[in-house]
Amino acid sequence: MDNIYKSVTIEKTKKIALIAHDGKKPELLSWVEKNKEILQGHFLCGTGTTGRLIQEKTGLPVEIYQSGPLGGDQQIGARIVDGKIHMMIFLWDPLEAQPHDPDIKALLRIATVYDIPVANNLATADFILHSKFMDQEYVHWIEDYEKQAQNRAEAFKK
Repeated sequence: MDNIYKSVTIEKTKKIALIAHDGKKPELLSWVEKNKEILQGHFLCGTGTTGRLIQEKTGLPVEIYQSGPLGGDQQIGARIVDGKIHMMIFLWDPLEAQPHDPDIKALLRIATVYDIPVANNLATADFILHSKFMDQEYVHWIEDYEKQAQNRAEAFKK
């Protein structure tokens, strides 16, 4: 592909972030329980209460970060940037104002920049989880922002 893009491989074992706002936690817990057999073959992480509830209710291991309003959304975003999270199931509540809305938007933006699959509802989560790509490596191309920054810096030197 063009030199402003780079190839990124999502491994066969996916690293999945599970996040839900308070009103959506029961939905996510039920979905995880229903899909436990598939999810147990992948690395799971989640923010604060959501991660703890999934661990307690399903017995699945979950790496737990801070609660979203306390920096958990930013922690997840940083791991997306580092390639340590491959996909995200984020059931956010579109009808409830969130005090950390800028963090939520930043997390969704970074997921888009790094071109990871994101589900914001259970139908999309089902489509992603039951995709043929869940059982194999997936190679995709993302913009190489580091290279673009380097090219801009070199252009300023001239």
